[in-house]
Amino acid sequence: MVVVAVAGGSGGLGRTIVEGIKARGNHEVVVLSRKANPTLEAERGVRFIPIDYSDIEAATRVLEEHNIHTVISALSFMPGSGDNYEDRLIQAADVSKTTKRFIPSNWGTKLHDNDPMPIADQKKFLIKTLRESKTLEYTEVHNGYLFDYFGVPKIPSYMTPFTIVIDMPHNTAAIPGTGNERVTFTHTRDVARYVAALLDLEKWDLETTVEGETTTWNEFVKLAEEVKGTKFNVTYDGPELYENGKVGELPSHVPMYPFFPKEALQGLAAAFNLQFVQGMADLSGDVTHNKLFDEIKPWGARDVLERAWKA
Repeated sequence: MVVVAVAGGSGGLGRTIVEGIKARGNHEVVVLSRKANPTLEAERGVRFIPIDYSDIEAATRVLEEHNIHTVISALSFMPGSGDNYEDRLIQAADVSKTTKRFIPSNWGTKLHDNDPMPIADQKKFLIKTLRESKTLEYTEVHNGYLFDYFGVPKIPSYMTPFTIVIDMPHNTAAIPGTGNERVTFTHTRDVARYVAALLDLEKWDLETTVEGETTTWNEFVKLAEEVKGTKFNVTYDGPELYENGKVGELPSHVPMYPFFPKEALQGLAAAFNLQFVQGMADLSGDVTHNKLFDEIKPWGARDVLERAWKA
């Protein structure tokens, strides 16, 4: 048993990973947090360890004082931000005498040379830092797009709701490209279970690919119609729309605009849709690591949709 620290473990994917490691029970899991939080410690049954990500020396001391063996990052950062705290955390882990392993916050799809995601360059920089590290073993975990967004609120998730392509509550879809491009999906509950199992392996590959299911948007909509027992209002968008930072507006987008401005929401959705039409979200051709963990039976599209929307 080793001590595993999750940076960004108080919410979102990070919180799900914390729960997955705790449930598996093979390692102690703690949360790296910018400040102490005794209330959450008591509620969740895990230690919250304060850390200053901006100070490499101070962060190194924290890792050593708490005997942190593995760091998993679920930190988020703004596109173009000059403060890449995760890079400093990697440097601190590399210097730490106790820290041997690191999983960067490169969840989702693999990075590509022409990747449209606004944070792609920052993520590439993190991998460069890891490659140059002297002591760290690391792996990037690729899981495709998240099923969570199509199951909330009926399937609990710590992810912030974000409607893209298929608007399940409103039986509407704005499909990218032809709709026949393949996309890999995984639910965060399964990402967390795979990560927890990954900690038990003696050696890591540089990249770890896991999947719930790889399907197409056309197949996804057809299944959604079957499960809900109703026809969807379906339109198709072309890449020229996405290249201008726009997507077909879905009904669930409108109530989000007061706290997620339309231009920003459309820009982010457009970047995802470019990934979809360019095949960047299809991980089915990669060597999947699912087979290493046969005891884990991940959810596919039908599992998610029937649990959340069965008529």
